[in-house]
Amino acid sequence: MVIAPTLGGVTIRTGGFRFGPDNGRMLLRTGRKGVGSTVGHDLTIEVTDWSVRVDVPESGPADATATARITLGSLVVRAGSGGARPLTDNDRGEIVNNARRTLDVDRHPTATFESTRVVAGDDRATISGTLTVRGIAAAIDVDVRAVSPDRYRATTVVTQSKYGIKPYSAFLGALKVRDDVEVEIEVQLGA
Repeated sequence: MVIAPTLGGVTIRTGGFRFGPDNGRMLLRTGRKGVGSTVGHDLTIEVTDWSVRVDVPESGPADATATARITLGSLVVRAGSGGARPLTDNDRGEIVNNARRTLDVDRHPTATFESTRVVAGDDRATISGTLTVRGIAAAIDVDVRAVSPDRYRATTVVTQSKYGIKPYSAFLGALKVRDDVEVEIEVQLGA
């Protein structure tokens, strides 16, 4: 008797799956720190050009593989909370320009991820792999949970300094972006 693998009580489909903006959403969340942090904003930034390929064999999620490609020049500021005043369109454009410079998008237009191991539990899976940003590769773990049948959420934290990125700062360092950026991807199978 073959028992279908589950994640959080949701049966996992086997096969090859492609995800991107047409059936999912990738969000980056930044925070602020420093004595001038009340001036800045905690940001929600959407990546509008990305793709993920997941292959789940019949043997189940423990033998799955995942790869991803993220176009770093496709960032759009969706929201900003906190701050001394609401974000303007000019602020949003300035934030994107600063991000492009900080990420050195002209020389390194994409980030990539390749899995090396998947550990599946009762209610989640952890996909370990290598994330390459600005030509620098570092190990990272991605937590995956079933949100509902055929809907999954993956989360991780990217520490900018691990990739040679100096987090943005302003006002002579009084306002700084936190080193850790939260990443969330939510996808829908069959969309």
